[in-house]
Amino acid sequence: MERIVFGPVPSRRFGQSLGINNIFSPKRCSYSCIYCQIGRTLIYEIERKEFYKVEDIKKQVKEVIENLKGKKIDYISFVPDGEPTLDINLGKEIEILKEFGIKIAVITNSSLIWRKDVRDDLKKADCVSLKIDAVSVAIWKKINRPNKKINLESILEGIQIFSEEFKGQLLTETLFIKDINDSKEEIEKIGEFIKKIEPEIAYIGYPTRPPAEKWVKIPEKEKIDFAYIVFKSKNLNVKIIEKKEEREFGFTGDLVEDILSIVSVHPMSEKEIKKFVKDNRGSFDLVKSLIDRGEIVEVEYMGEKYYRRNLNKWKNMM
Repeated sequence: MERIVFGPVPSRRFGQSLGINNIFSPKRCSYSCIYCQIGRTLIYEIERKEFYKVEDIKKQVKEVIENLKGKKIDYISFVPDGEPTLDINLGKEIEILKEFGIKIAVITNSSLIWRKDVRDDLKKADCVSLKIDAVSVAIWKKINRPNKKINLESILEGIQIFSEEFKGQLLTETLFIKDINDSKEEIEKIGEFIKKIEPEIAYIGYPTRPPAEKWVKIPEKEKIDFAYIVFKSKNLNVKIIEKKEEREFGFTGDLVEDILSIVSVHPMSEKEIKKFVKDNRGSFDLVKSLIDRGEIVEVEYMGEKYYRRNLNKWKNMM
């Protein structure tokens, strides 16, 4: 069966996070964000359906936890290579995974939160991170490139309803892109909207790994600083997501499967992948063979090499 569980992966928000890729590959999403570190969306979807059996996900999580032999896991996180709320079993999966006594987090792009069934599923999690990159329709379409059947007004309304109902830890994340959503006017609008939903933490950031579109640029430091000041002025607990150098990835016993499952959702830098292979008694020749087979690709971003799953291989099979 396809590997559903990956990591633990070091997360800037969730510590050591055991990831759940609960959406079938290749990349299926309701958005095709210009900055997505996985690449462009291959299959646009907004209809919820079953991708895996709940019992299969539980079984894999149990096996990984046992193989980790007591190593710390801070969260079990639903963070697939697509939008996790497309999974109609999400609520059931959260409930059954709570049996392991580990907090459950869901990182969503918020696109389906206008649906009551989606909000009901998300309410079962301990922590939910909502993506809010824009509140103006034209900018939203430029940065998130949404499925044409969804609209921003319904999403923003759904976010507000969810924030009033959810009893767990609510986070927001906003990624700023140069000349797209980093104008003073849009930053003010985003900050004002986020103020209404009162998240525990409002994260702001910029692409730290290779984006889907090569032309995507990081805003000037002054723009990020301005966003921080604006969010602070609205009494938000704001934190800037910045790149961390050292990251420790969990090993579950199969080096090839571990690499493929991790880079499917979390591109690894050259330094990270070399350390991961060495720590687990492998050779970098293994990485080279995965490139030769077309399983992963090497991309360069800001003078550094990264490795991510080769979506073109999936595209050619479709």
